[in-house]
Amino acid sequence: MHTDTERCVRAVQSKDARFDGWFFTAVLTTRIYCRPSCPVVPPKPANMTFYPSAAACQQAGFRACKRCRPDTSPGSPEWNQRADLTARAMRLIADGVVDREGVPGLAARLGYSTRQIERQLLAELGAGPLALARAQRAQTARLLIETTSLPMADVAFAAGFSSVRTFNDTVREVFALAPGELRARRAPRDRPAGPPGGALTLRLPFRAPLNPDNLFGHLAATAVPGVEEWRAGAYRRTLRLPHGHGVVTLTPTPDHIACRLTLTDLRDLTVAISRCRRLLDLDADPTAVDDRLRADPLLAPLVDKAPGRRVPRTVDEAEFAVRAVLGQQVSTAAARTHAARLVTAHGDPVDDPEGGLTHLFPSTPALAEVDPDTLAMPRTRRATFTTLVRHLAAGSLGLGVEADRAEARARLLALPGFGPWTADVIAMRALGDPDAFLPTDLGIRRAARDLGLPSTPAALTARAAAWRPWRAYAVQYLWATDSHPINFLPV
Repeated sequence: MHTDTERCVRAVQSKDARFDGWFFTAVLTTRIYCRPSCPVVPPKPANMTFYPSAAACQQAGFRACKRCRPDTSPGSPEWNQRADLTARAMRLIADGVVDREGVPGLAARLGYSTRQIERQLLAELGAGPLALARAQRAQTARLLIETTSLPMADVAFAAGFSSVRTFNDTVREVFALAPGELRARRAPRDRPAGPPGGALTLRLPFRAPLNPDNLFGHLAATAVPGVEEWRAGAYRRTLRLPHGHGVVTLTPTPDHIACRLTLTDLRDLTVAISRCRRLLDLDADPTAVDDRLRADPLLAPLVDKAPGRRVPRTVDEAEFAVRAVLGQQVSTAAARTHAARLVTAHGDPVDDPEGGLTHLFPSTPALAEVDPDTLAMPRTRRATFTTLVRHLAAGSLGLGVEADRAEARARLLALPGFGPWTADVIAMRALGDPDAFLPTDLGIRRAARDLGLPSTPAALTARAAAWRPWRAYAVQYLWATDSHPINFLPV
């Protein structure tokens, strides 16, 4: 979008927050870059230039605006919508792969050479993978500086910097302030009170509108005891992270998601934030989604009634795939019971002084060692379970953020016991495909019939072609016509 100068200028002049994260405005006279909704008086169009990423602005010598804090804008919805190389690389960078494995590790996961990755990202985003990862580290550093009292050396290494000197130089270059000056800008009384246990408190931004009902309702209604819970108006769960584990508490508010994280290793902060944003689909563009779905006169009343529905996703793709198999042809309550038994027997125990979380969901290697005869389910489903975890443990089935969605879905359908419904629900919630559709789902067919839409899978799929590329969001609106607990914010 950053190449459409006229459209970008209009967005900046109208301070349109819908475009935050889509592009960044660099001001030639001040050498500052901003988000489109920056509250200051817009510069003259002749003094504006536009970049697709904060990293590209930084590489061009611009520093972040101190008013609008462009580094805290929601991520570009393109990287969740698209399935090409650039989008897959951006999802991996957000998950901290470059910090942990370097550019060679990023390239290996994508199946391309480092030169191809660098050339592709530079052509489309104006910055290579190292610069993009550096911009992300700077954002994490700012978050820790402003919201914690950690010593600066601890902040540096938690944000992913290899040395304190590099950390100091980067913060000065990006924000035009030394780390100590950045912390001093926020008065102590303005900092959120620290919760018990050394947890971090932060705000996760999103593009309005956001309807929390089905999002948190779904997560709460399907929560696995010991791993997830709804407590005091917030969704809580345990997280398995690269350097340890964590516990997250997510609370919906009108203009942001309040996030409280307790981590065993602060190096996992960036990854934890990325996975929480992915879980809640916070980088979506609700205006684009709802405009497309509203064009169908039968869907329009549903959209107008409760706009901004998101697709509840997952923090662990392998975990969700296993849970999808456990939930085949059983009720939500039965699926939770099966998963809870698995967690109690094979999950790693954790301590949660603030609530009732007791375990991490079992890792794939642990699940691969499970004796199928101990599983209280039909023999065919036990075979499906063991086949899935064997392929996940061996690495022959990839469901991570770098996965090719079409290829992963095809591999799932080739496994015994995997029909279109299971493959498509995994595509929607684990692979993050915004166009995944469930025409065989009984709830969808019932909603379609009641609305006057075709209710047979083939006819409904043909009608839903007009909803592309947002059919996964149409699923949320159709499900919302039912009185199932997944559609209501718990009280």
